[in-house]
This record gives sequence, C-alpha cells and structure tokens, in this order.
Amino acid sequence: MRHALCAWRSRSRCAILVGVMDTRWIQDFVTLAEVRNFTRAAEIRNLSQAAFSRRIQGLEHWVGAGLIDRSAFPLKLTSEGERFRVVALALLNQIADARSEIAGEPSRDHVRLAVPYAMATTRFPEWWRRWSFDAALSCAVEVGNVHDTVSAFTAGSVDLLVCYQHASHPVHLDVARFDSHEIGVEKVRPYASAGLVEMGRASLPGTAVQPVPLLSYSPGAYFNRVVESAVEGNSQRLIGFRAAEAGMSDLLGELAVQGMGVAWLPDSSFSGGRLAGLVPIGDGGWDVDVSVVAYRSKSNVRRAVGQIWERILQPQ
Repeated sequence: MRHALCAWRSRSRCAILVGVMDTRWIQDFVTLAEVRNFTRAAEIRNLSQAAFSRRIQGLEHWVGAGLIDRSAFPLKLTSEGERFRVVALALLNQIADARSEIAGEPSRDHVRLAVPYAMATTRFPEWWRRWSFDAALSCAVEVGNVHDTVSAFTAGSVDLLVCYQHASHPVHLDVARFDSHEIGVEKVRPYASAGLVEMGRASLPGTAVQPVPLLSYSPGAYFNRVVESAVEGNSQRLIGFRAAEAGMSDLLGELAVQGMGVAWLPDSSFSGGRLAGLVPIGDGGWDVDVSVVAYRSKSNVRRAVGQIWERILQPQ
C-alpha cells in the first residue's frame, strides 16, 4: 500500500495518508473521477454536496495540487488528478486485498464481484463455476440493485461488475477506463399465473372494466425503467392498477405465482425450474430485450482478475 503512494508523494507524506487521512476521501475522489459531476457523486456517496465538496478539497489540500478542473463542463481531472486517480485505485485495491488477507482469505487469488439481485441466485452460480474452473480462485459477491452495484464498481470496492444494459437506459462508464463485454441477452416479458389467465384477468392491455393487476418494480429499480420502455413502445395503452410493488424480480415472480397479478420478468427468473406456474402473456408485443454486460477497470492488473476476464471473453 505504501509503495503505491510513495510513487506519488514522499515516504513521510505516505505515512500521513495511511495513518491519518480518512480513506473515504479516496473513495469520494474515485467516484467523482468516474461520474464527473459533484451532485451525482455526492448522491452515490450518500453525502450532501457541501460535505462532499469539503472532503474533495481536503484531499486536494493534502496532495498539494488541484485534482479537479472545475472550469470545465462536464468537469474533468487535472493532469495531477489523472495521475492521482491511478494511485487511488491501486490503493483501494491494496486495502481490499489486505482486508481479505487479514480475514483469512487468499487475497492474491480472491476476486470481488458485484451483480444485481436478479442474477445473484439464477445466473451467477453457473457463471462462477465456469469462470473459476481449475483456477483455484475464491470470490466475494456484492449483491444490490443496478445503481448500487455500479457505484460499488466505480468506487473501486469490487473488481468486476456484471449488470443489465438496455439501449434506452445505458450504464454510462468511460470506455477509455473500463473494458466491457456482452455475456448475453435476456428477454423481459410479462407473466401471469395460469389461473389468472383462465379467469381473464391477465389480458393485456386491459380495459376500463377489467384493468390488469400489475406487480410493479419500485421507482428506483433498473427494471422499472426497462418495463416503462416496453409499455411506451407498445401502440396500445396499458390499463391497469398497481397491485404490489417491489425492487426484486424474484419477489414479484413469487407474487405472480400466487395469482396476485402480472409481472415483467427476465428469462433468468426461470432458471432451474423456478416459477414454473407462470405463463407468458401479451403475444410478444410487450417484451423487451436487455443485454447482460460484464465490466472491469483497465487499471486493475491483478492476476486473478485477469484470469476471470479471459474466461468471460470466451464464447459462452
């Protein structure tokens, strides 16, 4: 950890940073370097903009140079900021490795990944079996919504990110700094229980007399925007009412199995025989495709990460 910092500052300054400075400042800076917007970065770091700005200024004061060119829009890093970003990412990786080693994990062969809820119990176990086969690697998986997993990745707290990507709601990551690879494509389509269909209560687009009971994603969920794209792209107006709301597709799928309403679910929800009581509805007119994309930082040169990335790039 010290060697990376000493490449930037003197050994005495290095000791000050490790011993005194809050490493959250570095995470703040890495986040700001990624999103290039103070307001957005403050939201990701769960801080007021004023508090976030003070922490960035504190970091600049310690470094002894301006890291952010605030005259540019969108803002950009100064040459010193670009150099420090490389050091900051290396430091965060080393801290994470040290934490794993202290916890008894083989940090050299340990990979940290972030995946959304919808992939964690469906796609990821098979992916990891294939990616780590004969490689003697271990992993830590951070699960959350798309926003949280992207934030964890850009902040440097995980090595690899796998998430959904829809053309109308792209995940904006700098192609100069991050590698990406499409693993596959999933179709998100409306489903209902056979019983609800037989009762005539799951017929899209619904009518004023018989509105469709909708099992909706929470407003902040990525799939909420995906479903909105499917609904807006249909020539017919959807007539329904919100029967339930949740952030996870697994939960909405279980509610649909119980006959509670219509839920838009990705193909992965049905892996391993899950949700067998549901049938697709809408004759394909309400379906939407989403890509499954993996990302890694080009500055992350850890051997284990490189091994996994090479296997991700192999044809599925």
